[in-house]
Amino acid sequence: MLRREQANIPQSDRYLLDSRNNEDFTHTDPWRVLRIQSEFVEGFGTLAGLGPAISVFGSARTKRDSARYTQAEDIGRMIAEAGIAVITGGGPGAMEAANKGACEAGGVSVGLGIELPFETGLNKWVDLGINFRYFFARKTMFVKYSQGFIVLPGGYGTLDELFEAVTLVQTEKVTGFPIVLVGIDYWGPLLEWLRNTVVEEGAISPSDLDLIQLTDDIDEAVRIVVDSAHSNGFAAAD
Repeated sequence: MLRREQANIPQSDRYLLDSRNNEDFTHTDPWRVLRIQSEFVEGFGTLAGLGPAISVFGSARTKRDSARYTQAEDIGRMIAEAGIAVITGGGPGAMEAANKGACEAGGVSVGLGIELPFETGLNKWVDLGINFRYFFARKTMFVKYSQGFIVLPGGYGTLDELFEAVTLVQTEKVTGFPIVLVGIDYWGPLLEWLRNTVVEEGAISPSDLDLIQLTDDIDEAVRIVVDSAHSNGFAAAD
């Protein structure tokens, strides 16, 4: 974990993906594979016994005094009260709120952090946490250990996680799991664009929109993901 001045270093993903220095590429990438491997080993080893879990995504910029923060906190609490672990990206904002709700409800609060120049370390409400250097290793853990996704309003990172999950379900790379968007005013225009532009263009099928559910009711959102987890044979934790 690096914070403040110590966090001001180039990111590992940047070293991996920037190929401008070809000589450095040939000398360092074979060794970098071992670091990548270690992230997968640590992630699998840490989360193997987690049990049923739901991922909650949302903006790191959500303010603590906002209605969105309260929503995320309530969602985390309700998932935990259903005996299911809560997984977030481990950062501030909506992620912190969901972790807080789960933690205060006595549930399992998980944070999968990522090395970023403007987010350092896991929030204080994470009880089980891993910090990743590589986005793709972190994303694998979200998908492998979650039985559903609740997505609150967020920015590029939230959109990335949302469409990654939808794509994996659409292409049947994973067994289907519910993806629920919370916030009709926020997400509605995006779904309208998908319906009126992307579907009309023929880039996706109309049925692909059925992979995403939209609601303003957090009780409904939690019920959808919890019921799905239980119907797929995941019993609540004791």
